Amino acid sequence: MANETRTAHQQSRVRDLRPRPKPETIGCPDCGNKDVTRDPARGEVICTNCGLVLDSHVIDTGPEWRAFTSEERDRRARVGSPMSYTIHDKGLSTTIDWRDRDAHGRKLAPSLRAQIYRLRKWQVRTRVHSSIDRNLARAMSELDRITSQLSIPRPVKEAAAILYRRAIEQRLVRGRSIEAIVASCVYAACRLRHVPRTLDEIAHHSRINRKELGRCYRLLLRKLDMRVPVAKAVDFIPRFAQALELSSRVQRRSAEIIEAARAKNITAGKDPTGLAAASLYIASIQEGERRTQREIAAVARVTEVTVRNRYKEMVRELALEVDI
Repeated sequence: MANETRTAHQQSRVRDLRPRPKPETIGCPDCGNKDVTRDPARGEVICTNCGLVLDSHVIDTGPEWRAFTSEERDRRARVGSPMSYTIHDKGLSTTIDWRDRDAHGRKLAPSLRAQIYRLRKWQVRTRVHSSIDRNLARAMSELDRITSQLSIPRPVKEAAAILYRRAIEQRLVRGRSIEAIVASCVYAACRLRHVPRTLDEIAHHSRINRKELGRCYRLLLRKLDMRVPVAKAVDFIPRFAQALELSSRVQRRSAEIIEAARAKNITAGKDPTGLAAASLYIASIQEGERRTQREIAAVARVTEVTVRNRYKEMVRELALEVDI
């Protein structure tokens, strides 16, 4: 008797857990009308005949964005992950995971596992099926490595990937090193986006000598018809100051020194990293956060002689008072 009661109770629980049919399919229980409407603002399902609320708190499964015109709706509509130029196929292909488990985490049956293995193998083959795809796959992997080591922001990384794709369209990669072209694209993107990175830094992390890197960079400028702005010493000040643990007061004073030197045409023809290093050295002394020339030269990747020469020139031309 107890077993029959327990069985009846379990069956009732199973019936309660069964998904209920939607009100749109069963119609209105009062008037029997099958025509119902949904109110997305209130989350309700309403009978169009008698006005009875058939269901409330309906979950909105639509997008989280709003569009007021058809053009805006077409522009915002999306599915899956966003497109990215830093992936050789722009992230539009499907990836079959190497783990033999389904969506619930359960292991696949042996027969299904063999089928998934064959699908995964052909998916990899079709994803990289041409020489350009293989070139892009290797180049984007190298781009990830360089930008990660240099702590380059994602927008600059995207710009470098676009430049490399343009270089492939112009057939500039043929006969040249992929690593050298990628490194030159990263340097060009940093210059275009005003993110200060020197040629020596990129050459150090890309394992390409500076001469070859400069040659590829000039080739990109000539063939892609780019107008790259001149690097400014002020752009290097925040990064150098952060590495030297200097305050914002020192950074502000260093920028003022650079602007005063530029007004007197002292910065013309000078390396911007050396100017930034010398201005930080002067500002650190004036603001009481002294750093040695050796420390600043190591961060700026210049010699101590360069820091000393730029420092003496600025003090002499600007008549600065520096307590050595």
